[in-house]
Amino acid sequence: MKTAQITSALALGFAGLAAAYPNILAELESQKRSPDLKKRISFDAAAQKIDVSGTHAFNPPGAGDQRGPCPGLNAMANHGYLPHNGVATIDQFVESTTKVFGMGVDLALILAVYGAAIDGNLVSWSIGGPTPNVPSINLLGQPQGISGSHNKYEGDASPTRGDLYIDGQDYLLKMENFQALYDAGKAADNYDLQLLTDRRAARFKQNIETNPYFFNAPFSGVIAQPAAWSFIYRFMGNKSAEYPAGKLNGEVLKSFYAITGNDGNFKYTPGYERIPENWYTRNALDPYDVLALQADTDAQLLQHLEFGSIGGNTGTPNSFVGVDPELLTDGVFNAQTLLQGNNLMCYGLQLAVQELPDILSGVVTNLAAAVNQVSSAFGNATQKLGCPELTKINQDQFQKYPGYTKLKSDGTY
Repeated sequence: MKTAQITSALALGFAGLAAAYPNILAELESQKRSPDLKKRISFDAAAQKIDVSGTHAFNPPGAGDQRGPCPGLNAMANHGYLPHNGVATIDQFVESTTKVFGMGVDLALILAVYGAAIDGNLVSWSIGGPTPNVPSINLLGQPQGISGSHNKYEGDASPTRGDLYIDGQDYLLKMENFQALYDAGKAADNYDLQLLTDRRAARFKQNIETNPYFFNAPFSGVIAQPAAWSFIYRFMGNKSAEYPAGKLNGEVLKSFYAITGNDGNFKYTPGYERIPENWYTRNALDPYDVLALQADTDAQLLQHLEFGSIGGNTGTPNSFVGVDPELLTDGVFNAQTLLQGNNLMCYGLQLAVQELPDILSGVVTNLAAAVNQVSSAFGNATQKLGCPELTKINQDQFQKYPGYTKLKSDGTY
């Protein structure tokens, strides 16, 4: 079902985005392609090989450089595709993720703009923690970076990271989690989407069983979490004539996760994520965009309906309760309609926009400008997805979850 128009906030925000980022929007328009174009795409070795020499040779972080929970962002900073200090602007994030990993501009823009609003100063943000390189313009306090964005950008049930309220931090690789991922695919030396879906289900179950603060939040749970799992294969997989969609083996996986040594004697060096030699990205004619992420998210959801459940444990392990989407959205979505069309992605994107005033209240100097900036990027995607119109949510539905309320009491919300 497609709405005739998005909300006035989204419309105003999109106009502001067009003025602020004309180059990005022009590129986004150029990426519109016929449904059958993918059938004609082939492997282009010269165009798809990513340079890791010269100015893009591996250069690990030094004192003051930021690295954080995202292995792909860390690797790009280590190879000079992002600024080496780990701080980048919206334009730089979009340019690097589309070039190095073949991300669609629409998806890159969503992630970059949301990161700037949630983790930065609306212009730039850190891929790690707080730094003077992200000044507090437009803000009432110091931006915390993606490492300080628990349940806003980063969330529980990560492929390799720990859980904030269990491990005390959520940005360093936890060897137990990486080893479990590695073990799952080492017999065939192949890490595909099905394997990653199975591992995601195991981590989701583990969180319910062990983490009293587990909270599957609107953006970090419904959008960022499935993306984090899908990205492992979609972006890290090495493309070739034999495997144009990519094949991910153990050595490439280790390189992107800063792991050295042999199985049973792995060593993790934080911040040393690197792009392997002779590594090939996606064909530029086949960007991984919002619709591609939606397809992967749906495929995972059909196997594990729990993935679509916003909610969490209520203070003890094994106490997971999901939010009723009908009560949360005043009837715009319900448990049945979430399984139809693009509605799950619509649900996550639109809830994230509606939750912004609460997240950013007392943080930014101009709340309306911040909300409009995010609404712009998200509004473009929700139009593309044909989303139902959601103009308000009942946030009282979140109050039963300590994984949500603890953020506010800790001063991180």
